[in-house]
Amino acid sequence: MRKTAILVILILVSCTVFATEKEEKKEKKDKNFSIIPLPAIAYNPTGGWLLGVAPGASWFMGDPVNTSISSGLGTLIYTTKKQFLFTAKTNVFLSGDSWNLLGDWRYFISSQPTYGLGTGPQSGKPVGTGVEYEDGLFTQPIPDAQMMEFNYLRFHETVLKRIGDTRYFVGVGYHLDIHSKIQDNLLDLEAEQPVVTSHYGYQTLNGFSTDKYTLSGLSFNALLDSRDNAINPYSGRYAFANIRINPEFLGSNKSSSVLWLEYRDYLHVDKNRPRHLIGFWTYGWFVTSGQVPYMDLPAVGWDQFGRSGRAYTQGRFRGEDLLYGEVEYRFPLQKTKETFGGVVFVNTTTASNRDADIQLFKYLDYAYGAGLRIMINKKSRANLSLDYAFGKYGAHGFYFGINEVF
Repeated sequence: MRKTAILVILILVSCTVFATEKEEKKEKKDKNFSIIPLPAIAYNPTGGWLLGVAPGASWFMGDPVNTSISSGLGTLIYTTKKQFLFTAKTNVFLSGDSWNLLGDWRYFISSQPTYGLGTGPQSGKPVGTGVEYEDGLFTQPIPDAQMMEFNYLRFHETVLKRIGDTRYFVGVGYHLDIHSKIQDNLLDLEAEQPVVTSHYGYQTLNGFSTDKYTLSGLSFNALLDSRDNAINPYSGRYAFANIRINPEFLGSNKSSSVLWLEYRDYLHVDKNRPRHLIGFWTYGWFVTSGQVPYMDLPAVGWDQFGRSGRAYTQGRFRGEDLLYGEVEYRFPLQKTKETFGGVVFVNTTTASNRDADIQLFKYLDYAYGAGLRIMINKKSRANLSLDYAFGKYGAHGFYFGINEVF
């Protein structure tokens, strides 16, 4: 595994040099738009080898003097475990920052392990919150991952209008999530002692289908974004509140509402080197009314850009309520140049299982790690990021991407 990580780093760095040279040539022709056609080459236990492209782009929709930089990230990946992953995520500022448009489109033919609801050891999570599958017999904890296969379609678009000359925005959004062709691989109701998974138990208990479900709704949003650069901030703050209403008449299987609250801040360590800083990121995600299907519940790694929870697989922690926090120390590795930098970070997650009396803060599952940053576009501050993280329960992982994690 160590040799694999070194090989991947060498490939990525060589590809970055090529992309940077191509970028410099392109900037001479078009100073306001840049694209980095980064190849995606990685390995993890869930997907096996991942091969494809993960392009990143940055541009200005108006005069850079009064318009923030816009960014887009995409992936088109196929894995050796026969997974197909397509994503397109955008953060666009129109001229003069008059409007801010947030997009998150995904289509997955995928598989992913789940671990029940709540943080903490598996032994403390009664699968399906203790569903009675026969008179006097209840489901038991499952000590390992519960692998699921599924197709997933996401279409999220949010439109925010700037309030006067402030950095406050308000707006509305539409959000659609469809899980289909769900196969719960560990489920076995015909066994002598039936194996009831967390997904099956939760869905059955709350009256949802176990093979397909839809969450469709409108959101009302408020945003404060005073960051000097959205893809690699040196200063400023970011605060975002989103209340999503999912009524049945818009296609949801059941009516519900979900609240998202997020905050980021950046503190300088050296005022003469703005890249030398400590970044803070936290968010809370809560089901505030009704019932939400299992795979649509708040889960770590399912933020817009999928950056939370380094060390853990996406969806490792899930619950009706979830709080996440991360601190990252960022520092330059050169005395005067900004090409190379480093980071060290620590994060923690807590999630609830309301029916099993697992409340927020009963368990805090942490992770930590370090990484390398290579600035591949000085104008936009686009970074190539390479991180390795370690967590509890033997979790660890290698991550690479474009731009800072937050």
